[in-house]
Amino acid sequence: MNEHKLIYKEEAYELLAELESSLIELENSPDDEDLIAQVFRSMHTIKGSGAMFGYDNIAAFTHEIETVYDLVRDSKIKVTRDLLKLTLSACDHIKKMVDEDDIDESFERELVSAFQKMIPGNPGTFDSRKPELPDISSYDNYEQIYRIRFQPDRDLFHTGTNPAVLLNELRSLGQCQIVAHQKNIPVLSEMDPELCYLHWDIIISSSQGLQAIRDVFIFAEDYCKLDIQVVYHEKFPSDSPEHKKIGQILVERGDVSAEEIEKVLQGHKRVGEMLIDARSIDPETLESALKEQQHLREISRKRENITNSSSIRVPAEKLDGLVNLVGELVTVQARLTRMASIEKNTELTAIAEAVEYLSAELRDHTMNIRMLPVGNTFRKFKRLIFDLSSELNKEITVITEGEETELDKNVLDQLNDPLMHIIRNTIDHGIETPEVRIAKGKPRQGTIRLSAEYSGSDVLIMISGDGAGLNTQAIRAKALEKKLISPDAQLSEKDIHALIFAPGFSTAKQISGVSGRGVGMDVVRRRIESLRGSIDIKSEKDKGMSVTLKLPLTLAIADGLLIRLGTGYYVLPLLAVEECLELKRHEADKARERKIIQFRKELISYISLHEMFHIKDELPEIEKVVVINTHGKRVGFGVDKVLGQHQTVIKNLGYFYKDVKTMSGATILGDGTVALILDVNRIIMSLENNSN
Repeated sequence: MNEHKLIYKEEAYELLAELESSLIELENSPDDEDLIAQVFRSMHTIKGSGAMFGYDNIAAFTHEIETVYDLVRDSKIKVTRDLLKLTLSACDHIKKMVDEDDIDESFERELVSAFQKMIPGNPGTFDSRKPELPDISSYDNYEQIYRIRFQPDRDLFHTGTNPAVLLNELRSLGQCQIVAHQKNIPVLSEMDPELCYLHWDIIISSSQGLQAIRDVFIFAEDYCKLDIQVVYHEKFPSDSPEHKKIGQILVERGDVSAEEIEKVLQGHKRVGEMLIDARSIDPETLESALKEQQHLREISRKRENITNSSSIRVPAEKLDGLVNLVGELVTVQARLTRMASIEKNTELTAIAEAVEYLSAELRDHTMNIRMLPVGNTFRKFKRLIFDLSSELNKEITVITEGEETELDKNVLDQLNDPLMHIIRNTIDHGIETPEVRIAKGKPRQGTIRLSAEYSGSDVLIMISGDGAGLNTQAIRAKALEKKLISPDAQLSEKDIHALIFAPGFSTAKQISGVSGRGVGMDVVRRRIESLRGSIDIKSEKDKGMSVTLKLPLTLAIADGLLIRLGTGYYVLPLLAVEECLELKRHEADKARERKIIQFRKELISYISLHEMFHIKDELPEIEKVVVINTHGKRVGFGVDKVLGQHQTVIKNLGYFYKDVKTMSGATILGDGTVALILDVNRIIMSLENNSN
């Protein structure tokens, strides 16, 4: 695909996302002039860019919407929910156009007709004629350089026009340089003071559009020769002004021909040649000066490039490749550090320490590059909430907090499905209709709050709503019906709430298009656990509920606890480790037989990893027990030896091991040994399923 079209598509997606966000905010503040102006600007830019990159259909379609919002800006049309719904549908249609999907032309005509009906005095019939497309030079909001030649007629003063006023008005639009041409001024005895003998060349840098420049001369254009050229446009980096020679500029202006320039140049020597002929310098001196000139030009060009490239777009695949290379470097650095420790060579140790420092810096910078603000993800769900509240006849206000909180791009990409399921369930089952809320003494509008904050090396994402909350009795009854719990089971409220994550679990009496099949929350739990995260639910009847997702900042590198089983090495996620204990041999044998151990006056489940992985090496006399805390449950993992904290560069196990559920990946140790990373949630879950 054409590179420029790819750039346009990326920009269009960003503009559409901003547009949707502004439209949804506009519902709560329909008279906010800044928001209305923002919507108009986004539409205008989508239209202008579309025309520029050959998407005439987008430009034509967006032109109709822009017309309506122009009237909204002038307070001739009110912002209503119907207008916002129609505009959001139009955004979806523009997305299809950008994606170059098959377009439903009848639907497009309906949309255009609906917008036209909103225009006062317009019957709303669809005009199939292509609207006038914007001129590229009118692409405003970007810095442009205009070259203007203003040649007034001699009798301009008779119209009451003062050229000095026009030139001063131009000065107010940007940085301006003006040259007055006086060659036509006659001698004093022949001069008529009522005639204008001057004309002007003007160079002006301005972010105003071409029309704004033309408007300066609107009352004089019938009495002058006016030539306005755009010689530089910020939107087109390839058109950046080079250091043009005088001859080039004169030719471009039409003041001389290229042939005349060439003829003159042939008759003259360059300064260096003339100096050599005059024996003022020798050829080596000239060559030295030319080298210096070339060097200075290169430095100047590099500085310009740095200034112009304050930010760049990089494909995600390239960043993934960079992260993989950094992971390899961290592994090699660990080997070098180990080698230096074994050799006890002072010089080698110093080199290893320097490499360790540099690799840590490189790792941190690379990880930061992959970090994206969570606000972009929140904005997507504002649209989902808007659409669902309309579909379910509910009124909902969305509040977002902590949008600047950053997460690894891969984590954010995989959050879409879990967040979607949680929000859909919160709206469908939680937030009541306006009538019900009023009867309960609540505000007519429900509130959904999306927030994010840092918590150590994790990020907490919270989704909360002031709806009805979870129905504990209904969940327990459904769990009994599905035989997920026994009738005499003593469960805390938190344990009962956790049952909503069971596969196929739903308390909904009817299946709707939004929820009720009992699939979504199961997907949420599995996806969050695959991201090495956890979920916590808090609910209070008729006051609402909140779901908190605890997620690691990045999936590429994590802190782990290195352990040994027989001759093999394994890594436990340090985040889940609560404490390490020691058991003598006979105590460990009892624990393995009973499957429980005592931990701080509490009996907790015990899992012997030595036994689970069928390791035949001899058991140690003193067994270590690593207490893991996951989802509020403590489980003791019996291991042979705890080797300590380890910075884990996570590698996939590959296709052939895709069915191994108890391992989430592997890492390479400093001596080149492979250590497997244990998925503690899956291990606990598989044992619970087996015991059931």
